[in-house]
Order: sequence, then structure tokens, then C-alpha cells
Amino acid sequence: MTALDQLNNRRSVPSRQLGEPGPGPAELDALLQAAVRAPDHGKLVPWRFILIRGEARARLGELLAATALANNPDAPPAAVQKDRERFSFAPLIVTVVARLDEQNKVPVQEQLLAAGCVAYNLLLGAQALGYGAQWLTGWAAYDPTITARLGLAANERVVGFVHMGTAREPAPERLRPDHRALVSEWQG
Repeated sequence: MTALDQLNNRRSVPSRQLGEPGPGPAELDALLQAAVRAPDHGKLVPWRFILIRGEARARLGELLAATALANNPDAPPAAVQKDRERFSFAPLIVTVVARLDEQNKVPVQEQLLAAGCVAYNLLLGAQALGYGAQWLTGWAAYDPTITARLGLAANERVVGFVHMGTAREPAPERLRPDHRALVSEWQG
């Protein structure tokens, strides 16, 4: 498969369809090494990773459930349970965190985009190794209680939770936009 084929065949596998096994230590090391080859104006490395695996997934789920109830005591039990299970399917979740320096000459948007490219590289790398992956955010990525418990500093933002594991079924395809409808040509 060529690199272009890899891009054209990229699909997100819903996190609920991911299971064991996940990437082993050597594969994870290779994935992270490849991910950091993202474009990085100013060589700032405006990202870092938080790995969530094993029992930590259930602890994060309990934190989400408790936080959801604290934020909305009338939350339906099914919604709270969904939050409790949110991180329980994929054996590995790589949290990509943007470290933003507003005092740097490199615009914050470019720093954030660089961290986004790192997350995308993780998706491509996981697929290249034969794993399924899905990049998710959800309310937990923006909630101050959750981000504080994840250890984020004031200048950091969750770019995404990249769930990785073995797909239990083929990844679904979805309708993609016609690229030709999105192109214009500037004439000056």
C-alpha cells in the first residue's frame, strides 16, 4: 500500500469497537517517535502526551461520572453511565496536550495546529501498524475539573484523546466531501 493509499483508506474506528490488544511498548515508542515529526514552526514542541491505560481508564471514567453529576445533578443515569464507560474500551488512550506559549512570536494558532498534526500522525501511525484508532474530545477535554486532574497547566489544552486498539469489526466508511467542490483558484 502506498502512502497515498494509506491516506485514502484512513478511517476512524469508533472507540467502542476497539479492544485488546493495543500497541505494545516498542510499537508505542515507534508511534510517538513518528507522531512528533509534525510540522513545528519555531521548533517549540508545543505538545506533550498523557497515556491512559489499564486501571487508570476506569478511574478516569469514575472521575467523569462524578464530574458530570456535579455539573448536572439531574443528569440522566444513562448519560452518566456513558461517561463512566467512555475510556473503558480501547486498551490505550494517548492524550495529546497542546502547550501554548502566548509570548512566543509563533502564533498560538500555529502551536495548536502543530499539536493537532501530532494527534493526526498518531491516527495514521496506529493504522499503519494494523490498529484501529479514533481521535475524540468531548466535554471532558474542556472541563476544568478533568483537565486539572489530568495535570494540565494553565497554558495547556487537551487537543484530543486518541483511543487505540484492535478493531472488533471493520471500520465504517462514511460519505466524504467531493474535494473538487472545495477548490478555488486565486487569480490576483
